[in-house]
Amino acid sequence: MQEILRKLRKIEIQIRRTINSRMHGNFQSVFKGSGLEFADVRDYQYGDDVRAIDWNVSAKGHGTFVKNFREEKEQFVFFILDVSGSQEIGRSGQKKIELAKEITGVLAMSAMKENSHVGLICFSDQKELYIKPDKGIKHIYNILLRMFELQSKSIRTNLNKAIRFALNLIKRKSVVILISDFIDEQFEPNLVALARRNDLVVIHLSDRREFNFPKLGIIPLYDKEIKKTIWVNSSSKRFRNRIARSFDEKRNLLEEICKKNKANYLWVDTSEDYVPKLVKLFRVRNAHLSS
Repeated sequence: MQEILRKLRKIEIQIRRTINSRMHGNFQSVFKGSGLEFADVRDYQYGDDVRAIDWNVSAKGHGTFVKNFREEKEQFVFFILDVSGSQEIGRSGQKKIELAKEITGVLAMSAMKENSHVGLICFSDQKELYIKPDKGIKHIYNILLRMFELQSKSIRTNLNKAIRFALNLIKRKSVVILISDFIDEQFEPNLVALARRNDLVVIHLSDRREFNFPKLGIIPLYDKEIKKTIWVNSSSKRFRNRIARSFDEKRNLLEEICKKNKANYLWVDTSEDYVPKLVKLFRVRNAHLSS
């Protein structure tokens, strides 16, 4: 556990240094300022966004007023982590599940430093672990320990069920970070609902072997979730193109859904250094929050 914590701290320091150097010290956490609450109204001033005008107050005939917002003092951050069998794909030390837990750890510690309440939902086709949101370093260490020690009871995936559980659980607008390989079907409507009710960040994990097969001829493939072996011709150009095209279509669809519903989307492959991509995520969110 101490080794894990040291690694997470090293990664977080690297992220913060990289952001500071690239943004000339103007660093804001990925969580800071993402939750806003209505404070009061004030007189409209030249240059104010017309979308902020409070038409109900302005209609009373005493002038034009805009809504004034302030940062929520009590911000909640929920991590929804896919721990199903398909997440075990990848080389030792670079499996999707290892990457997912690492990213969750880094972001959870960042949220803690902004005094956010942090909660965790781990799922397969059932709830594997739920930790109620709380704040403080002891709480974050408890999340990390239980997350890294977790051995899933099921290897199947049910994204739709997991998102529905989150929708019923999360009663107030929160930052929700959903980390999965999204190898599932018919979860899109609930994903849209989650994005509309919360500040959603989707982190899509993949391993190159899922869409870029080596040419090994006719080989058996074992599906961990359905526990069935199928035989495929991995050297067939038609087969390889179909696999790659199917992956690209699903990834593009997921990204488009996020864009349409104002959710952040980040795709990370196990062969990549995910730190620069997280830095880019911070920059995009901060640009959005300050605009």
